[in-house]
Amino acid sequence: MIVDRLENWADYPYGEIWEKVFGFLLSLSSETAEGEYPLQGEDAFARVMVYRTRLPEEALLETHREYADVQIVLSGGEAMEWYPAKGLEVQTPYDPAKDAQFYKRPGDAPARMTIAPGFFAFFLPEDAHMPSLCVGDEAQEVKKVVVKIRRSLLGRLRSVGQVGSD
Repeated sequence: MIVDRLENWADYPYGEIWEKVFGFLLSLSSETAEGEYPLQGEDAFARVMVYRTRLPEEALLETHREYADVQIVLSGGEAMEWYPAKGLEVQTPYDPAKDAQFYKRPGDAPARMTIAPGFFAFFLPEDAHMPSLCVGDEAQEVKKVVVKIRRSLLGRLRSVGQVGSD
């Protein structure tokens, strides 16, 4: 999982698809129409949606196998929780058509963040995440973008020992 400011997207060397995704994300505004936006066929696409946030008891804890998610908020604010997927109790088995598996929420998350306009959250398949959560106790309307990137297209980050070496 990565959470950062949109302006720092280039700090993560995930390759050409990463550049394409963030070029698209940086072109959006709160006026962007809801719908699906193709970025690279079935390999990368975006969904712009509007909904009301919810409490953790009403939200879904999920992972994906084929796609990584980049999530940004265009208006409003949303909390998200993160859990390591390993060891979570499956609630709904993996559905390849939806590229999603759902889990029982085991309690308080090891990481909880608020995503506001100007920030992004990036989740790899091993990152169980619960988006769409209320900031505080009150639901609010959020306009959000989720970009799905086929994992195989992402360049590999170098390990700490390899930074700066070729």
